[in-house]
Amino acid sequence: MIVNFESHASNERTFLSWVRTAVAIVGFGLAAARLGNTPVAPWSDLLLLVSGASVIGLAWARMRHVRRRIDRAESLPDDSDPAEIILILLLGALFVLLGSFAIHVA
Repeated sequence: MIVNFESHASNERTFLSWVRTAVAIVGFGLAAARLGNTPVAPWSDLLLLVSGASVIGLAWARMRHVRRRIDRAESLPDDSDPAEIILILLLGALFVLLGSFAIHVA
């Protein structure tokens, strides 16, 4: 059995939920952009994809950081606030981009 299996599984589920959220928002934004009659600027697609990739990259870095902390023998204070704040800001940026697509398409 893996040591601290429950904690590692929970950490990985959190990472996968961030990935699902980023993929869903990017996919929905790209699909919404294609619904309109006017062509979409390539920079907007690229910006949306880069934002989604940034969320996934930061979520991966956070998962690796938490994994190392789980494997340590001593108890450490929770220091995940900066990474979580950045992830939440990027998620907000994805929603803003999605809103701008909706306005652009409409």
